[in-house]
Order: sequence, then structure tokens, then C-alpha cells
Amino acid sequence: MPPALNHYTRLERCLAGEDVDRIPIALWRHFPVDDQHPERLAKAIVQFQSTYDFDFIKVTPASSYCLRDWGITDQWEGDPEGTRTYLHHTVAHPEDWLKLPPLNPYQGALGDMLSTLRTLKHHFAGQVPILQTIFSPLAQAKNLAGEERLILHLRTAPDALHAGLQRITESTLAFVGALKELGIDGIFYAVQHARFDVLSPLEFSEFGRAYDLKILDAARDFWLNVGHIHGEHIMFSLIQDYPVQILNWHDRQTTPTLREALTRVSGAVCGGLSQWSTMALGNPEDVQREARQAIQETQGKRFILGTGCVLPIITPHGNILAACQATNLV
Repeated sequence: MPPALNHYTRLERCLAGEDVDRIPIALWRHFPVDDQHPERLAKAIVQFQSTYDFDFIKVTPASSYCLRDWGITDQWEGDPEGTRTYLHHTVAHPEDWLKLPPLNPYQGALGDMLSTLRTLKHHFAGQVPILQTIFSPLAQAKNLAGEERLILHLRTAPDALHAGLQRITESTLAFVGALKELGIDGIFYAVQHARFDVLSPLEFSEFGRAYDLKILDAARDFWLNVGHIHGEHIMFSLIQDYPVQILNWHDRQTTPTLREALTRVSGAVCGGLSQWSTMALGNPEDVQREARQAIQETQGKRFILGTGCVLPIITPHGNILAACQATNLV
């Protein structure tokens, strides 16, 4: 048995394809109600991490954190994944995209998010990497307008939407700059529209990928960036060359498999566990069985055990413990 490694060294060796003492693991969840206050959110994340000791902390705020200063309103209504319901969208007409003001990352909801991260960084003091969730400009645009209106504007008012995406990108880049000053370890970059059942590859390349690459280029200074591809029927080939160290997607629900993905990317992959059928609704034996399959499939190389998306907030404690225990199967 190799000597125990700290979280940083374990992840560095994992990314390099080297032997590790155990398989790295990272699971994350929403913290509804608590996510509306910077200090309460920090305390909830501290408790979660202190209970399970994951190899990195993926900070999961409400998706509205980056939009609230543009006037959206949302509400917690009991969704089992911990997400909030949008009540008011800022963008109703194409010309509304042109009215989005630049956001100051040190003020308002973005400033609150920095406060949460500052508290986490102080508490963990270099013990575990911290990653902030960044939603792609197109994903932010979806929540500013609503999914149907976004697609309508994309196809009927593309110039107006591009203007909005440019403003969103500028504000996101300013926030990434503030994250660099804070000294966290990376971003968890969430892409939601790289899906054949939502957009064509040409549409995604123009309205999604083009803006993604601007933000990811600015994030190259971080050493631990995760790219997340949300949903099924994904355009993996349009994401696989994104400059991130780790890719995460719903591998139990959509292609490619973990094994295939490792032949297509130079970094690591994160997944192997079904967030609902196994983690939320299964039992510890189901969790260990699925984890063992994923470890065998990847031969434990360039692999981080995780789910394809957030843990449902109803996930049993015993199932999370079982996932942590499964990482010793090397």
C-alpha cells in the first residue's frame, strides 16, 4: 500500500496518469436556503466537506448568483436537486440584451460569492483545492430569458443575442479575474447547450463554444479546471479539446463511456456514479458495485470518482460514505 497522499498531490498524480494511494473522489450538491447568504453557504460547505473529505471542493451556489444583479428573481420551491425556480426573467425582447449593464464582481451578489469563497479559503487554508462554479454565457443567457425565448432569439435575433452574450462574457471575465486575485484553485465550468436535442453543432459553435473559449483562455492560470457537459445527447467532440484538466458529464446516461473518453482527452475524467438511480435511490452495495465498475473501466488512471451532476439533496448519508469507501479499491 503506497503512503497516503494529501489532496493536492493525489490530484496532481491523477492528472499525470501516475499511481495514487487511492482513487480521488469529488461529490457536490446544492444548499437551498443557505445559498442565499454568503456566510451560511460557507458554513454548509464546510460541514459537507468536513464530513466526507472530498479531494476537491466544488462550490455550488444557486445558478442565479451571477444574474441577480441583472434583475432576475427566483425562489426555493423544494426541487430535490436543490435548484431554485426562476420567477422573473430580465430579457423579454431582443433589444433587452443590449440593455445589460456591466457588473462589478466586487459588489452585489457576485461580491457575496467572493465573500463565501474567502471564508472557505481561510477555513481550509490550503488543505483542499477549491473550485468555483462558472456558468457558460449561453447558460446564463438561458436563465436571463428562459429556454424557449433564448432559442427564439438565437434564431430570429442573432445580433442582439450576440451583444448580450458579449456583455455576459465581459462580466464573467471580470469575475474570473477576481477569483484569480483571491487565489482559489480552479473553476467548474458548466456548459448546458452542447446537446443535439437543443442546438445544431453550428449553432453551438457560434453561440456557445466561441464564448466558452474566451473564458477558459482567461482561466488557464488555474491548475484545476473542470469542464462539465450537462444533459444527454451531448456534443462531446466539440468540448473534448476545451483547455481544462478534467471533464465531467452524465456518463451513466449518455455517450461516451469513461473508457472511450480517456482515449479522446489528455486530462482526467470524473464520473462513474449515477446521481439518481444509484446515489439517491440505491443502497451502499449498489454504490460500491457501480464505483468498482468505473474503476475497472478506467483501470484507475486519470479517473476521479463522481456523479454526472449534483447529488440530489435527498441522497442518503450511507450512500455517500459508500462512495468514499469505494475509492480504496485500487
